[in-house]
Amino acid sequence: MFVLLGYAFLKNHRWFYFIPVAGVLIAVISLITGDDSILALLIYSSTAILFLCTVRRIFKPAIKPLSPKFQTVMVIVFVLGSLPTLLALTIAGEVRYNPVSDLSHKSYTQAFNAMNERLSTEYPFGDWKQIDWEAKKNKYGPIFRQAEINQDPNLYYKTLRDYLFSFRDGHIQIVNEHLYDDNSVFKHEVGGGVGISTIQLDDGKVLVSLLIPGSPADQCGIKPGAEIISWAGKDVQKALDGVSWSENPPATEGDRIQNQGRFLARAPVGQNIQVKFRNQDDPAVITATLTAYDDQYETLKKTRVKLKKEDPPVEGQILKEKYGYVKIRYYLPGTKQSDPAKALEDIIKEFQEKLVKGIIIDLRDNPGGDDDLVAQMAGLFVNGKRIFEYVSYYNRNTGRFEINRAETRTVQPSRVYFPGKIAILINHNTASSGEGLPLFLQGMPNVKIIGFTSTNGSFGVVSAPIEMNMPEGYVVRFPDGRSLDQNQQIQGDSDERGHGGVTPDIKVPMNGQTFKMKVIEGQDVELNYALASLND
Repeated sequence: MFVLLGYAFLKNHRWFYFIPVAGVLIAVISLITGDDSILALLIYSSTAILFLCTVRRIFKPAIKPLSPKFQTVMVIVFVLGSLPTLLALTIAGEVRYNPVSDLSHKSYTQAFNAMNERLSTEYPFGDWKQIDWEAKKNKYGPIFRQAEINQDPNLYYKTLRDYLFSFRDGHIQIVNEHLYDDNSVFKHEVGGGVGISTIQLDDGKVLVSLLIPGSPADQCGIKPGAEIISWAGKDVQKALDGVSWSENPPATEGDRIQNQGRFLARAPVGQNIQVKFRNQDDPAVITATLTAYDDQYETLKKTRVKLKKEDPPVEGQILKEKYGYVKIRYYLPGTKQSDPAKALEDIIKEFQEKLVKGIIIDLRDNPGGDDDLVAQMAGLFVNGKRIFEYVSYYNRNTGRFEINRAETRTVQPSRVYFPGKIAILINHNTASSGEGLPLFLQGMPNVKIIGFTSTNGSFGVVSAPIEMNMPEGYVVRFPDGRSLDQNQQIQGDSDERGHGGVTPDIKVPMNGQTFKMKVIEGQDVELNYALASLND
């Protein structure tokens, strides 16, 4: 670039050849301060070569002028040569070389060992979650070996799942397991329902949150709000502890508890289940036997939020209490809303014109999307430039995690600025980029985070994911980067105890009263808490 620039645009000025000298000094300083990645060393070497090739021009500038034709050619070459460089700087980090590990031809045990070995160096949260890789190898290795000896693909699949779920990371997935389609193991173990789903209260009680009319549970007299005392002959708490199935790895304790409640009443089709329960306002304990039937996963689907493509990413309205309400469903363009950031700006501007007393931002069940879009939206709520995140990736050449400076995100103040009170609603399904706005705004004096639980605790970066092809055709995927806060510390992801995500400033209790209001009466309890906080 330096040489081309000189040929293309400059005449023979002596000062021009002092630039490589400055480049060498900068390279030496960078090397001393620790930037010794392979890419950096290549740039340092190029700088040194350039210096050696041009230093004589400092003392003896060329006298012969360049021909206009040659200079025109060099201008064209310079422009063409600049484009890939500028492109690389723009998307650096997002197109990194991250090879897929093809372990499909190996035995179960060999594939597992190779996967565990690679993850021990490349998984972004190994240290953060204090993962003992040797302990994982010792725990799961013998089970994979047993599945191999017995030629048992079902045991292999379940062990692979248990291993992945042990990371407590919602971004980890088997991308082609097709739980609700043709997954025979899932169908065999939890394909049957009895017509209910449950929620565990803060005090440990387990109540029925969903009842399917005409189901076995309905026919035996179970009503919404009934307390489950025992399940399948076990105390309900022990029964819950034995629940291991869920669609995605529960990263936090709140997420785990929610999914255990959903899957408690799932069983193989045809299995008889003895249950003891007590309906609300009735002291009598009733014992009944329920037979699981093929309900096409109805209770699971009814308790799992599924976004619709026709729903716009951002919608707003003014509530009767003169508060603005914004629902952000996801952080991507929608089929009917191509620019969600502009839509939110227009909504906030309207709120200001109508003198709202505060704003409620509803991020419940927001699965994420694009961090750049989150950072852009965050500019509506700050009046100064702030760091949103640094992004760190594993460098396969140096063997360590390094910040990708080109992917550092900053929040710039928007043309529209809302300085008033803000309440943000979250839940255990507020995940990935959906956790970005509450992470960024939490701690500001005008902002309160409200919810029954923390967010999902899965804020890792998935730009060029770690991917492995495993035996039996399974493809497993892991996040490849970590988000760092302004102090360059990992932010948002849960630790080994399931603590993480954004913890509510105002935690809504899940007790008998709030359960009744939310589940039985259909009130929006979190919204009521948000309105109360804005009125304080």
